Amino acid sequence: MKAWLLLLAAAVGAQTPVVSGDAELTGVVGGKPLVIRTTSRLAGAIDSVKWDGVEFIDSHDHGRQLQSAINADVDGVFHAECYNPTEAGSVFDALGPRSTSRLEFLQVKDGMLATRTRMAYWLVPGMKSHGQPAQNQEKLSAHVLAKQVRIGRPGMDHVLDYRVTFTVPADRPHRFLQFEALTGYMPATFSEALSFDAKAGTLVPRARSNGELRDPVVLSTPDGSQAMGVFTPDRPRTGQPPVGYGSFEFPAAKVVKWNCVFRLRQPDPIPPGDHAFRLFVVLGSREDCRRTLVALGREFPAR
Repeated sequence: MKAWLLLLAAAVGAQTPVVSGDAELTGVVGGKPLVIRTTSRLAGAIDSVKWDGVEFIDSHDHGRQLQSAINADVDGVFHAECYNPTEAGSVFDALGPRSTSRLEFLQVKDGMLATRTRMAYWLVPGMKSHGQPAQNQEKLSAHVLAKQVRIGRPGMDHVLDYRVTFTVPADRPHRFLQFEALTGYMPATFSEALSFDAKAGTLVPRARSNGELRDPVVLSTPDGSQAMGVFTPDRPRTGQPPVGYGSFEFPAAKVVKWNCVFRLRQPDPIPPGDHAFRLFVVLGSREDCRRTLVALGREFPAR
C-alpha cells in the first residue's frame, strides 16, 4: 500500500470518528481564482469547482459531482449500477443533507486535498436498475476510495493533478471490475463535446455525443471561454480493454458529463487489493485546455 494511504489508514484508527467533509482547496489558474469545495453532504466528494467565479460542476443528487465509482460483477453476473460503490453516496440519498458513504479522513494541507471514503452502494437492497435487481445486501460497501488533488504542476497551471486509489475487499469474488476513475458532471451550458487529436494537437468535435473513445475529452461552452476535460498517463494492463474517455449529455436533466474508465476482466477471481490511477483534469478556456493537453501528450506519449 502506498505510504500516503498508510498515513490515512493510521489517521482513521480502529474506530472511525465523525469527520467533517466541508473543505476548500484554493489556487490561481491562469491568473484567475480557482476554488474547489467538498461537503459533508457528499462524504468529501467534490461538490463545486469554480474558476473565475464560474461553476464547472452541476452538483444535484449524490451522483452528479466530480467523483469516482466502481461497477463490478458478483459471481460472474454483471449489470450496470447493480453492484456500484460510489464515492458521494447512494441514489436513495437523493437531494438529502447526508450521504450513505462514510468519510473517514479529510485533510487540506500544503496545497493538497486528501480524502478517504468508504463508498456506499448506488442502489439500496431491493432496488432495481434497468429492470435488474441490486446485487448488494447492504447499503454501505467495504470498498474504499482514497484521493489526492493538487492544483497545477511545474510549468502547467491549468490542470488538477488528481490521484485515486480504490481498495477492493475480499468479501465478494469479482471477475470484472469497471473503474470510473473520475467523472465530472457539468452544467448543460458546456454543450460542446470535443476530443483531443494528439497528432494534430487540436480539439475536434466528437463523432458521437454519447459514448467512449480512446482520445481525451473536453466539454466546452460554445464560445470557448470555459472548458474542462480529462487526460490519464496510465495505460491498461496487457490484454485488457483500452482506456475509455466518455462524454454524455442528458437533456431532460439539463446536465452533461465526461469520464475516464478503466476495465479489468479475467476468468479467475481478481485478487482483492489496491488499484491506483492518475488523472489530469484540464480546465480554463478551451484554448487553455488544448495547450495543456498538448503539453501532457508530450510528457506522457502513448506507448
